[in-house]
Amino acid sequence: MRKTINLLAFLFAAASVAHAQVAPAATVGVAHFSYNFNYAQTAEFGGTLGNWQTISPSASVDYANSAERLPFDLRYTGGYTATVSGPAYSTGLFQRLLLSQGFVGRKWKVTVSDDVSYRPQAPTTGFSGIPGIGEPIGSPTPPSSQSILTLRTHVVDNTVNGSVGDNLNYATTLTFGGSSDLLRYPDGNGLSLNGQTANAGLVWRLNGRNSFSANYAFSQFSYPDYSFSFVTSTVLFGFTRDWSRKLSTDVSVGPQLTSSSQSTSLPSSTGTGIPSATGVSVRAVASYQFKFVTAALNYTHGVNGGSGYLFGAKSDDVIGTFSREFGRNLTIGFNGAYTRTTALANNTLIGTEFGGTQVSRRFGRHINVFANYTARDQSSNSSLQANVINSLLQTISFGVGYSPKKTEFIGQ
Repeated sequence: MRKTINLLAFLFAAASVAHAQVAPAATVGVAHFSYNFNYAQTAEFGGTLGNWQTISPSASVDYANSAERLPFDLRYTGGYTATVSGPAYSTGLFQRLLLSQGFVGRKWKVTVSDDVSYRPQAPTTGFSGIPGIGEPIGSPTPPSSQSILTLRTHVVDNTVNGSVGDNLNYATTLTFGGSSDLLRYPDGNGLSLNGQTANAGLVWRLNGRNSFSANYAFSQFSYPDYSFSFVTSTVLFGFTRDWSRKLSTDVSVGPQLTSSSQSTSLPSSTGTGIPSATGVSVRAVASYQFKFVTAALNYTHGVNGGSGYLFGAKSDDVIGTFSREFGRNLTIGFNGAYTRTTALANNTLIGTEFGGTQVSRRFGRHINVFANYTARDQSSNSSLQANVINSLLQTISFGVGYSPKKTEFIGQ
């Protein structure tokens, strides 16, 4: 546990130092800054798991600098969940920090980001992933590699991304990129996972509303505790259309090849490797945004690292989000997801569903109150670890927050 905390502290400090070094050189732009504090009381109903009540104080910070040459974004949410009564399934510290730094030239752009989190359970709703703490829901957030729901499971998840884009001409952009994803379970109740991806692609702008893309990606997933790895090669052909200023769609599809190394150290139930196979990868996004309404629908199909509990998996994921503001004081948000996960090495099948809704009402300039309901349900045809959810879990929470109005200023 001490190593985990030290790792997080190092990453946070390194990111802060990096920003401090580049920020003074940035071109002047408009910066946005906001912060808030929340306090939530939660009742959770876990069926065969029992019922329990918690309290969760938390804080969030959001900063964006739209400098033309060096744009920078920071999002952070952190807090602690304490159990008041019942089993301590959700007790623990939770934090998530997302940093993104851009470097923009006349014809090129480089973007580097780091997304690091530490939670006592698999994420579901909101940026933090912790249901019921009062942060806004219903807006798309960066995805997590933990699609199998768990309780009482402390996880360090760190994803680093980098991309380079070069505008070859008015209509054509060449891109290169790479990412590294690390999952670690300090309590030993999950599979440590390393994932690396390299990709390259071309985007052709056909006209003001339509564009076509071709992308190749090579990914490797390895499990250091078992000296085992597998790789995927994916070719995607995509089409993007802006139907209006409010509505856009982006669809990509193509073949995906999977192969693995052989290992005698794997558990006997998984065999010695993953059979070579050729499948299909699909990514589709529809998004709508206008004034006070934000909505998105995402679908993905393809191979992933197994979310810390399978030696590779093929999954179908559907995620929907919706947020609506009524004037300046009332906001309603919804989100929902369905995931069907199939192990690559055996016949394990896991079905996961979750959804939530939240109502937030502002009183005065700084105070808001909120009510949240979240339901999570998961089932499997095989026995999994005790910390993996295998029933319906419902969360009801109420709370209060302090949230000053967003500040805008001209800064470096």
